[in-house]
Amino acid sequence: MHILENLLTDRGSKYAVSGRPCLNRTEVDRALKKLKRIKKFSKATHNTWAILLQEAPLKNDDGESGAGQVILRMLEREGLVNHLVVVTRWYGGKHLGGDRFRHVQTCVRAYLDDIGGARPAK
Repeated sequence: MHILENLLTDRGSKYAVSGRPCLNRTEVDRALKKLKRIKKFSKATHNTWAILLQEAPLKNDDGESGAGQVILRMLEREGLVNHLVVVTRWYGGKHLGGDRFRHVQTCVRAYLDDIGGARPAK
């Protein structure tokens, strides 16, 4: 799993992003389980994720309503298929409102930029 930690902090909430190639739901489940074996990630408030598999897109908000869809839209725009992206948030005690969606986008963008060469050509 490729992990970018401590990407941003806002009003006490902290964000990280991680991901890896996955070919099917079984691989997605294994990758999520492996990520959550890391104590820091298992204690996170939200591990929101999305992936564009060949057969169907999958997403999970993990209590961060709408965040999985934000990730999915970004993957669709990039044309990044068979690659799981997980945005992790540790809640800091203050509601972020709509800013949380901008933070999810910032995390996904940082991840996509970091893997740069791994993305397929558009």
